[in-house]
Amino acid sequence: MNEVKDLEGWLMPWLNQYVPQFAKLAYTGIALGLIVIMSLGIHFVLHRVVLRWVEGRTRGTQRIWRRAFFERKLFGRLALTLQGIIIYIQAGLWLESGTLLLPSIQTAANLWILLYALLSLYSLLDALLDIFRQRPAMRAFPLRGIFQSVKLLASIFIGLLIVSTLIGKSPVILLSGLGAMTAVLMLVFKDPILGLVAGIQLSANDMLAVGDWLEMGRYGADGEVIDIGLTTVKVQNWDHTITTIPTHALISDSFKNWRGMSESGGRRIKRSLRLDATSVRFLDEEDIRRLQKAHLLDGYLSDKVREISRHNSEQPADMSSLVNGRRLTNLGTFRAYLAALLRQHPHIHQQMTLMVRQLESGSEGIPIEIYAFTSTTRWAEYENIQADIFDHIFAVLPEFDLRLHQNPTGFDLRMLAGVSAAGSYKKVV
Repeated sequence: MNEVKDLEGWLMPWLNQYVPQFAKLAYTGIALGLIVIMSLGIHFVLHRVVLRWVEGRTRGTQRIWRRAFFERKLFGRLALTLQGIIIYIQAGLWLESGTLLLPSIQTAANLWILLYALLSLYSLLDALLDIFRQRPAMRAFPLRGIFQSVKLLASIFIGLLIVSTLIGKSPVILLSGLGAMTAVLMLVFKDPILGLVAGIQLSANDMLAVGDWLEMGRYGADGEVIDIGLTTVKVQNWDHTITTIPTHALISDSFKNWRGMSESGGRRIKRSLRLDATSVRFLDEEDIRRLQKAHLLDGYLSDKVREISRHNSEQPADMSSLVNGRRLTNLGTFRAYLAALLRQHPHIHQQMTLMVRQLESGSEGIPIEIYAFTSTTRWAEYENIQADIFDHIFAVLPEFDLRLHQNPTGFDLRMLAGVSAAGSYKKVV
């Protein structure tokens, strides 16, 4: 108040001399002019000099936090908050407390300060989110949902302060009245509250992180998680469409996370081919000599022939009958060939489960299943490896005198019709 008295004591005699009727009004106008001029000067210094100088020093810097703070306009909003504080102080210094203009300016300044303080907090949280996203160790945490919760709470708190400033009442009075509105608030903010709790559970249990491959059939989601928010999780599907899932649904419903597959370094091949049961038979000596030319079967057949010969020589059974003794089959030899093929394949993970098994046969033939893991988890490479293996399997089946089981096709029917027509023609002739 000493500054007000000094300014008033210096100006008022001069104003009373020249404009005695409008001395008070003229003094108020001069005080407002000083406030505007000083505010514009401070605005120019902060935004045109200080911030530009700091921004120029951060250009080309490798420090992520500097770039993030400027991209999110943190310093600019802090400067505007500081300007509001300066205007509030200036109004108290230059204007008399008895004037009606002082509380109006201070109220407007208070609203200005609260608004830009909230926006500054938003910028700070967004900048911190950008910084943490650059750190691999922090990507597993649903920081976006947590920061959105902080923004929501800060917005409610600032909103209460703004209302209390406008009505001139203490915010404690407003808070005391919120007790009766608890049920309404719980209903309005149900999704954010559920999302906040779900985000904490997802993070604490390490269930989901940005970058994971998520599959959730109920919501049609099958792709990479690109964002975990307070109320929704965004998934970019394999066809580049975007699916949004309520965050709390990830806790209440089940979903499949492919992160374990990606981190293991191998992707599973679990596919079967069905063989015609009528093509299964014992191998004769000529078949064994022919198949021993395959380097993948040479060692297996030699060892197996010795083992079976030793076993059969110890049995007093008549070996001229196929039902007596042990014999090699084309199906068993084919399974051994597939196992050897997978063990020497350069793109099959040899430290993971690898087997060729025969499943229960039925009307659709005899299923032979390949169960192995590729040494890559990339989708396109995985599909190419799997296709190459089965291309080779289909092509090598005739070497074992085995046939695939399949329903009759149009080609089969045409061949059958052609044979029938040829037989009828011979009968006529």
